[in-house]
Amino acid sequence: MTGHPALPAVERSIRAGRGPDGVRIGRVADEQVPTLGRAGRDVAAAALTDRLVGLGPLAPLVADPEVTDVLVNGDGSTWVDRGRGVERVGQPVPSAELRPLAVRLAGLAGRRLDDAQPWVDGLLPGGVRLHAVLPPLVEGGPHLSLRVARRRMSGVDALVAAGGASPATGEVLRALVRRRRSLLVTGGTGAGKTTVLGALLAESAADERLVLVEDVRELDPDHPHVVRLQGRGANVEGAGEVVMAVLVRQALRMRPDRLVVGEVRGAEVRELLAALNTGHEGGACTLHANGPEEVPARLEALGALAGMSREAVHAQLRGALDVVVHVGRDHLGRRVQRVGVLRPGNDGFTTVRTALRDTPTGPEPGPAWSDLSALVADRPDAPSAPAAPGATS
Repeated sequence: MTGHPALPAVERSIRAGRGPDGVRIGRVADEQVPTLGRAGRDVAAAALTDRLVGLGPLAPLVADPEVTDVLVNGDGSTWVDRGRGVERVGQPVPSAELRPLAVRLAGLAGRRLDDAQPWVDGLLPGGVRLHAVLPPLVEGGPHLSLRVARRRMSGVDALVAAGGASPATGEVLRALVRRRRSLLVTGGTGAGKTTVLGALLAESAADERLVLVEDVRELDPDHPHVVRLQGRGANVEGAGEVVMAVLVRQALRMRPDRLVVGEVRGAEVRELLAALNTGHEGGACTLHANGPEEVPARLEALGALAGMSREAVHAQLRGALDVVVHVGRDHLGRRVQRVGVLRPGNDGFTTVRTALRDTPTGPEPGPAWSDLSALVADRPDAPSAPAAPGATS
């Protein structure tokens, strides 16, 4: 964009104290119609918008419908994830321009990024999640990570159509939501936890009120009644921070039919478990875990951050959560791989037992198959779980 014919007019506007925005950029581009023509004017306006108030050189990558993550390292090397793992795409951002770009994007997200606050986690216009870190916390130059929410699943049918679950497993998931079972969606980074949770929430009845609590907004369920609460970082003086635990408590006063925590990663686990034990059925959340069997240990660790003993965590967990839906990524793509059921262990502590493993041809039963069947089939209008292979109906 260096040397673009419209840049001098933009610079004059900035010197006059009028910062760039969509309207002013459009007026500047209009001045170039005699030189560039109407089509050229539109191209110039789009390019200026990307450079001054948009994603700059990263805009074409984010516009790629297959890209879910854009990662820029301190040397300017750039990588994307199109669902097949991370792949390098070259160097669209010169290393010298990384810091100005990172600071500008942080401003667009309404956050601060400088030497005193060398990291930022925020939401850009259009729903792109931004994370940026400055040296010396990282080596070289600033590192940028953009997460693009590509899929707003309209429900389980859309999830199945996208290859995220087999049709039979989709029916099990739909029944769990309609039966108001409390769900925990687990998986690794980029596995598709948010996409799956959004699809499940879309199955909630239209007359239910969904209250979502997130550190940074990512969930976007296709549902007519969604209320969103979002955390807030500290201001320049170090005051004003609003943490997730506070938001969960506020959410409980907003008459939720379903309480949803986008990702449990800290002391808010105490408020969440307590809420799900006090009549708030049908709640849901996500958790980073490599498998359903790791959930109790992960919640124990998070509970410790809230001052909860192992015994206290399991006492709350026993009545709080019903099912773990584990999402992973393999050669078939991002999809539901397993469904587990929480049950008391022989030592009194809660365990997660595998109820089914999903395959392209349908679910394979696990040790807790009968437990899962009971969870979805004890209401007359709820779909039944698929019969185990060899079982008689």
